[in-house]
This record gives sequence, structure tokens and C-alpha cells, in this order.
Amino acid sequence: QVQLEESGGGLVQAGGSLRLSCVASGRTFKNYAMGWFRQGPGKERDFVATVSWTGSVTGYVDSVKGRFTISRDNAKNTVYLQMYSLKPEDTGVYYCAARRSGTSESADDYDYWGQGTQVTVSS
Repeated sequence: QVQLEESGGGLVQAGGSLRLSCVASGRTFKNYAMGWFRQGPGKERDFVATVSWTGSVTGYVDSVKGRFTISRDNAKNTVYLQMYSLKPEDTGVYYCAARRSGTSESADDYDYWGQGTQVTVSS
């Protein structure tokens, strides 16, 4: 079992930045690929970014490439999502997720989920 807790969300103006953190506890964090997903108002939960357990492989949805960076610190059991140049369409609840395998863009492939942190970008 892996427990995940996100933090770092908030209200920011368009063009601003935020850094989300997700702390894992339970099983060995370093054996898990991690992902960030977001769910906007009235929308489905969509893929944002993923990182392998080594941190050497990353993937992003096209809409955030060049603006968001996913990283992890296995010594701290933490995965980060650094977000720059935020846009109103980035608004939503951001969830981190873990899967005991390689990276994936599909929410169905992830085994564990956090409760989410709200990100609101005002125009």
C-alpha cells in the first residue's frame, strides 16, 4: 500500500508559477513510476506528466510541454510538478498517482492516488 499526499496548490494569476509536491509513504517509493493528473470543472481526469522511478524518463501532455517540469527525490519520497506560465485552462484539482511499473499516460494504469490539491489560475 502507498499513501500519497499532495500540497502546493493555490490561487495564482495567469503567467504565474506554482510548485506542487506529493509525498509518498508506505511501500518503497523508488519502485514506483509517478504521474500527475488534473481534473477541471466538469471534465474528466486528464494526464499531465509522468516520471519513471529513476527520474530519467519523463512524459508530458502537449499543452504543458515547456511550461511544466516533473521531478522526484527518492530520498525524500517526493515527486514535484513545477508549473510556470500558468494559464486559466490549467485550473483544476491536481492528483498524483503511483504505479509499480514504467511510466504511463493512462489513469487506469495507476494503482494509488492522492486526494488532490486545487490549482486556480485567474485571468
